[in-house]
This record gives sequence, structure tokens and C-alpha cells, in this order.
Amino acid sequence: MTQRGRNTGRPRAGHRAPDRPREDQSARRLRLRAVIEPVVNTAGYDLEDLSVSRAGRRYVVRVIVDGDGGVSLDAVADVSRLLSKALDQAEETGGDLVAGEYQLEVSSPGVDRPLTQPRHWRRNVGRLVKVTVRGPGERPEQGGAEERPPAPADRQLTARVVAADDERVVLETDAGPVGWAYPDLGPGRVQVEFSRLEEIADDDLTAAGDDDYDDVDNGDDEDVEGEER
Repeated sequence: MTQRGRNTGRPRAGHRAPDRPREDQSARRLRLRAVIEPVVNTAGYDLEDLSVSRAGRRYVVRVIVDGDGGVSLDAVADVSRLLSKALDQAEETGGDLVAGEYQLEVSSPGVDRPLTQPRHWRRNVGRLVKVTVRGPGERPEQGGAEERPPAPADRQLTARVVAADDERVVLETDAGPVGWAYPDLGPGRVQVEFSRLEEIADDDLTAAGDDDYDDVDNGDDEDVEGEER
């Protein structure tokens, strides 16, 4: 894990007056997202998670980004610089986005980030996953026409992802390739295969952190680029 920090040295409005109402957490995240997400998308990545947590007397703004080709350490650093500039500009024109000092951390998702979106499954083709499925699924080559005994309404599978598109995921099961539409899938979890650890990038392996306020389910962080503001 890589983390860098610097103190800008400029004063921040960090103390709330006694009669000032507590800032709405959802409103804070919405303001931050409105600045952060366009920058991340323009850089060619997806904003996977945005969270704000307290760390002593300041806040930590954690931004997790991902892309089809993954996110390198250099890319994390580039995105962090772009976000820092955009946040500074937003505050110069519209006031503080976070009431008080805060540290910006940008990272890539960890290997145990739940797979909930089609892009998550697509980026993990070839990986072994554990997932809860509903129904028997469909054989890709026969469009589900094959007669098979009914499967339990909900069951947990550990299988390899062999294909994924915007409509469904195909898993290599004991009975061969079987596809499920996304509404019939629970969140998937990538399983670490010790015999294939060399195929998993170092930036996929990390320890989880605790956030007070989460925008979506928070994944584990790696390749963290931090800047104290």
C-alpha cells in the first residue's frame, strides 16, 4: 500500500459554531460526488466508491476508482492530482465542500470488493467467484431450452466467470457453462486461489478499512494516494 500526504499550510474553517446545525452527511457526499465523479470519468475511470469518515479532528475523503484495464499506481497518482485541483477550484468558487480539515485518499478497489455491476463481472472474467444464484440458469449454447431438474430457488455457487456482458454472467459449473441474468445473481466475491496468486496484481490485495459514512459498499483499498488538505 502506498500513501503520501502533505499539509498545504492554508487555514481551513474547521470549527463549527455552537449554534450552527450539524452538516447533513448525504448533502456533503452529494457535493463531493458532483465535483469528483466528472473528473474520474474524464480520466477514463469509474467512480466505484466515495466515503467520508472522521479521523480525529479532521475528515478523510476516500475515493475508489477502477477501469477495464485496472488502475496502476501512476494512474492513482494522476487522478489524485486532478481531483485535488478540481476540489480546490470548487472551494474557491463555492465555499468549503467539507466543514474542516480533510485528507483526500484515492485508491483502486481490493480483491474482496463485491461484484454488483456488469462492469465488475466483466473485469473479473477468468476469476473464481462465490455467488448466490436464483433458479437453474440457462445453458448459453441452448438458450435455456434444455430440460433439467429444477434447482433450489436460491443456492450458493463457487464457479469461474467465463463471460459477462450487460445482460448476464456465464459461470463454469460442474454441469458446464451456465448463464444467469443479473437480477438472479447476488453480490459476487472473488476467491483468492493460492495456486494462482502470481496472476493477481499486488494492488488487488489489501486490508479493509472502517468508514463512518459510506456512499456504497466499501471495498478494500490499495494504491492509495493521499493529500492532507
